[in-house]
Amino acid sequence: MKAVILTKTEGPHSLVVDEIDTPEPLPGEVRVRLRACALNRRDYWLTLGKYPKLTLPCIPGSDGAGVVEAVGANVDHGLLGQEVMIYPALDWGDDEACCGTDFRVLGMPDQGTFAEAICVPADNVHPKPPHLDWAQAAAMPLAGLTAWRACVTQAEVRPGQRILITGAGSGVSGFAIQWCLKLGAEVYVTSGSQEKLSHAIALGVSGAENYHDPDCYRKLRQQSGGFHAIIDSAGGNAVNALLDTLLPAGRFVFFGATLGNPETGLEMPKLFFRQIRIQGTTMGTNAEFAAMLDFACRHQVKPDIDRVMPLHAAAEACQLMADFSQSGKIVLLTS
Repeated sequence: MKAVILTKTEGPHSLVVDEIDTPEPLPGEVRVRLRACALNRRDYWLTLGKYPKLTLPCIPGSDGAGVVEAVGANVDHGLLGQEVMIYPALDWGDDEACCGTDFRVLGMPDQGTFAEAICVPADNVHPKPPHLDWAQAAAMPLAGLTAWRACVTQAEVRPGQRILITGAGSGVSGFAIQWCLKLGAEVYVTSGSQEKLSHAIALGVSGAENYHDPDCYRKLRQQSGGFHAIIDSAGGNAVNALLDTLLPAGRFVFFGATLGNPETGLEMPKLFFRQIRIQGTTMGTNAEFAAMLDFACRHQVKPDIDRVMPLHAAAEACQLMADFSQSGKIVLLTS
């Protein structure tokens, strides 16, 4: 089968397509003939060697959807021929509050989805929502689940609450916007791109400001009256300004730190006097994945897709992520 392989870390052009043996499912596993896979920023960082415990060679890719074409021992043969989406991780562990030490995401060290087929535990495959096409199904797993855990499990978003989501236009923020809107929240966003702000407004957000504006967060606080929760992925020096927009007992939930740590530290008295909760989060459990798919079906949620490309264009697709210019997910068709 064809697969995209990373053998060195000199950037996206290090991704090459090659022929490898088609894997055979072990006991408890199924083999999925992939129809589409999607990129995440994790895949870009892999090509630069900026990911913990990097092991080469590897086949990147965490997101995928396709058809079950083979099953290992002790697996229900009724899964054969089923259209499925793949839960994009392995070995979360027994504690739903936090993943265990063996937790890992598909796409290094285990084989990823940038290939024509993949073997995964049978419990990792879930029925593809019928309202999604293959590209849409492949675009949802990792970003959708990260946003779901951030919004539902950690931020505890409820109808009528006001939520601020930073960095509109990314894969995760796009899902966070949709989850919060469908949960009945009033959503506000930031972005450095007017095009991405306009797109968020078209989705139904109540307010949108450019984070390059020094008065961005003051304006958002005035417009909204303050937020019950913030969903953030950047960190950096904006953190204290963001925290100032929270209402008492507000939640600051973050799943990334692309801008690093705030240089001035945190204003601790403001936080404890106002009972502010700061909550880190990443990915999610298989049970959360199933709940997310059920919610997506009931509310007919579809992911934002920036573009769809063939598998052999993986290097080009990954390069597009270098400058954060895409709005939504980039998807590769594997067949």
